[in-house]
Amino acid sequence: MSLDLSPLRTSRDFRLVFTGGVVTAFGSFISYVTIPYQVAKLTDDPLMVGLIGVCELLPLLIMSFVGGALADYIDRRLLVRGSEFALALICGILLVNALSDEPHLWLLYVAAFLTAAVAGLQRPALDAMLPRLVKPEELPAVMSLHSLGMQFAQLFGMPLAGILLASFDLAWVYAFDLLTFAVSLICLTLVKAVPPPVAADRPSLNSVVTGLKYAKSRPELLGTYLVDINAMFFGMPSALYPFLAQDLGGPKVLGLMYAAPAVGSLIATIGSGWTARVHRHGLMVLIAAAFWGVGIIGVGLSGTLWLTLLCLAFAGAADMVSGLFRMIIWNQTIPDHLRGRLAGIEMLSYTTGPLLGQLRAGAMARPGLGLGVAGSIWMGGVLCVAGTVALAAALPKFVRYNGKDGMALKRAADEEWVATADARTGR
Repeated sequence: MSLDLSPLRTSRDFRLVFTGGVVTAFGSFISYVTIPYQVAKLTDDPLMVGLIGVCELLPLLIMSFVGGALADYIDRRLLVRGSEFALALICGILLVNALSDEPHLWLLYVAAFLTAAVAGLQRPALDAMLPRLVKPEELPAVMSLHSLGMQFAQLFGMPLAGILLASFDLAWVYAFDLLTFAVSLICLTLVKAVPPPVAADRPSLNSVVTGLKYAKSRPELLGTYLVDINAMFFGMPSALYPFLAQDLGGPKVLGLMYAAPAVGSLIATIGSGWTARVHRHGLMVLIAAAFWGVGIIGVGLSGTLWLTLLCLAFAGAADMVSGLFRMIIWNQTIPDHLRGRLAGIEMLSYTTGPLLGQLRAGAMARPGLGLGVAGSIWMGGVLCVAGTVALAAALPKFVRYNGKDGMALKRAADEEWVATADARTGR
């Protein structure tokens, strides 16, 4: 059950990426709480908070494909580092806006749009870079450690955001986030180059289509995308946290609500040693997604702070198990020359669901529908469970998928790509 720490001992570059990622995520999670809070404070409208997700959705739909194609053609480290610098500039814009006497609401939506666009460039390259830093058999441990770092940042960053919001001006919150980018940029600069695969495909519409066709040909990959989109679309009520917090203690508990899922995720990750010995990855993704929905139902029905936090932690643990097995499927089975493009598709699967889910939650909570904030949350959980059951029935190959078969498929595809490199390049 114990967490495998060996990748931190064996790979210098992974240690650098891990350290920089944790520090910058710590600051980013603070801003993740602050932007919805600032929009809610300026508008007092759940739908306006949910519209942040709409602003993020369009650039993600486009830039994740662009970022995936670039990640398969250029040095992945350079792409990650350049994107990190751009994110720091956007944080600086938020800081300047917060310092003005009358902060602009439209600028918050523009910042959300730009952040999503840059993230669409960065995340595929980062995901495609990780398997190159460690041995293939270390990937389950790498996924757990990577997730642990994000959970640590969420667990401590989001409660700190609540404390800062209750105690200081918004500008101080954004200033703290800006400082964390300095650490991450130093770490990424020290990482060795991660050159593209041999005979890499030039970025083009055709190369993107190649990635889409490959994803479509793999039932286990489609299953990971569809199950997560369903779970997050119906069961992601984070846009409602600022309003739910009003009845449970105010801004000082808002950070706790955002951080509670990370507590469950942390517990699941620390005890994740068993995941390396389980090969029915698709089945585990489905079971975990259903339990996520059960936890969200509890959040909507609880009515008390302690029970709400407990249900959020339970949901976070279930989501972590689902995420671990999805990442194992992706990183152990996808050929390296397609890893960036498939990482772009993966990014769409785990970002569009939550973004649209925020809009769904905000729309269903508006007066006139009779559900309210709590009703929108528990109804989403019910629909999440129902959708998971339906997908299990519709995707029998995903239910039966065995990870050993996927690893053999990747090895064969990588060997074939290298063996035919000269023929494709005309040498």
